[in-house]
Amino acid sequence: MHFVLLLILVTTLVYADRLPIQFNTFLEKMNQQFGPARVAVARNWQTMLVQSQNKTEQQKILIVNDFFARNLRYRTDIQLWQQNDYWATPLETLGKGFGDCEDYAIAKYISLRALGIDDSKLRLIYVKAQIGGPNSKQTQAHMVLGYFVTPNAQPLILDSLITKVLPAAKRTDLSPVFSFNSQGLWANNSTQSVANPTARLSRWRNIIEQTKLEGVMW
Repeated sequence: MHFVLLLILVTTLVYADRLPIQFNTFLEKMNQQFGPARVAVARNWQTMLVQSQNKTEQQKILIVNDFFARNLRYRTDIQLWQQNDYWATPLETLGKGFGDCEDYAIAKYISLRALGIDDSKLRLIYVKAQIGGPNSKQTQAHMVLGYFVTPNAQPLILDSLITKVLPAAKRTDLSPVFSFNSQGLWANNSTQSVANPTARLSRWRNIIEQTKLEGVMW
């Protein structure tokens, strides 16, 4: 009974700081697009969210990060979508079972918003990632999710490259370029938003619009 009540809370009610997901819609569309086998994975995601509602924020961060580390494998956009740069929704990512760095970050962001972590504490961060060893100057474009306890705090970094959640100071291989969430867009390490994220980032705008059709209640 307790599980059922929590499930109702997750799927039907709107909270000021929570991003609700209508799982009836989500599961129906998952079945239509990817079949019953992937519905089972979507239900595992739903169960994880339901069972994590009363955890601390730090626990939620670790649980969500671990869930996607276990349930997704890395694939490039060319391999998955035959496009150079495609941002997938959580439905698409879980439906495929694969994703690249943006897909991991987006799925974790929406999961943590669904668990009640305020938007002000979460940012998708576009970075330059150092590759080829500590002495290499070679970098590649990459995206991670940052969790900020306070707006000016050093963020914890949730990454698709490594399974550990580490503070930004320990990720010297990452150089931030800009960050965003559903409310703002920040250049480098600025403390004030410099633009409307959906106006400046068409792919992010598309994610929000598509996920609305898939049951995410922005």
